[in-house]
Amino acid sequence: MPRKRDRGRDIHGILLLDKPSGPTSNQVLQDAKRLFQANKAGHTGSLDPLATGMLPICFGAATRLSSFLLGASKTYAVSAKLGEATDSGDSHGVLIAQQGQSNLSIATVRMVLAKFLGETEQVPPMHSALKHQGRRLYQLARQGIEVERPARSVQITAIELLAFDWPGLQFTVTCSKGTYVRTLVEDIAKELGTLGHVVGLRRTAVEPFRETDMVSIQTLEACASEGWDSLGAILRPVDSALTQWPRLVLQEELCGRLSNGQAVSAEHDWPRSWVRLYDPEQVFFGIGEVESEGRLVPRRIFPGLISWS
Repeated sequence: MPRKRDRGRDIHGILLLDKPSGPTSNQVLQDAKRLFQANKAGHTGSLDPLATGMLPICFGAATRLSSFLLGASKTYAVSAKLGEATDSGDSHGVLIAQQGQSNLSIATVRMVLAKFLGETEQVPPMHSALKHQGRRLYQLARQGIEVERPARSVQITAIELLAFDWPGLQFTVTCSKGTYVRTLVEDIAKELGTLGHVVGLRRTAVEPFRETDMVSIQTLEACASEGWDSLGAILRPVDSALTQWPRLVLQEELCGRLSNGQAVSAEHDWPRSWVRLYDPEQVFFGIGEVESEGRLVPRRIFPGLISWS
C-alpha cells in the first residue's frame, strides 16, 4: 500500500529570498517550500540562473497577491561586457561576434543611457520563456530556430551609470514588468556603436520591497534548523506586498458584507483606488476597489487569514 503523503503546513506570508547565482528560480522555490513544509508556494517573477537577488516567494494566501508583485517595478544592478555578443545575451551563452575597442567617453555613455529613460520598445530575446505557437522560445533557440517576435513597450523609470572602463559597464535600472535586461544591454551597446552582453545581474528591489529586506539561503537554512519560531520571524505578512495602497479599517458589519462578496457604499473621504481592508482589530482580511461611482467592491477576500500558523 503506498505511503500516505504527510500533510504540509498552512503557511501564509512572503519570503524575500536572496537568490544565489546558479540554481533556477524554481529550484530555489522548491527548497524554500521544503524547509517551510508549506502546502502552497509560488514565486513572483523568474530570475535567470546567472542572476542573483530578490525573489519574492509567496506562501498560502499570499499566492493570491502574486499578480500584483509580478506587475510591480523592479530594480537591477547590471554588469555588462562591451565588444562581444553571445547567442543568449549573457555570459552563459556562446560567443557569436566580437568587435574591437571603441573610444567611448563616460559622458557619451551617460548620454546614451539617458536615451532609454521613459517608454521604449523592446524585441524579446529568443532565449526567453515566451511562447510561439505553443512552444517556448528558448526551446526553438536551442534547435537553431529563430522566429519573428513583435516589439513590446516597456517603461524605464530610472537608469544610472555606476562605472565604465572598457569593456566593463555597470549601471542600475528600474523598469516595468516584462523588461528584458539582456535585451536592454544589447540595445545600449548598439546605440554606443558596439556589441554587448550581461555578465552579472542582481535584482535589488521589487516594489515595495528593498534590498535590505532580503534573506539569504544560509539564513533560511539556519532558521529552519532552529525551528518554527525562527522561520516565522523571517516571513513577512501577506499585506506587506501592498503597503503603497491606502488602508481602510472598517466596522464589523461592513467586514461581514464584504467577506460575503457584497459591495458597500463608500464614504466620501475614501480614496477612489485599490485599498487594503482591515477589521476593527486591525487584522487584514482582503483587498477592494473604491469605484468612482461611490462603491467599495471586494476583489480578494482572505477569510481567517493569519500570518503564521
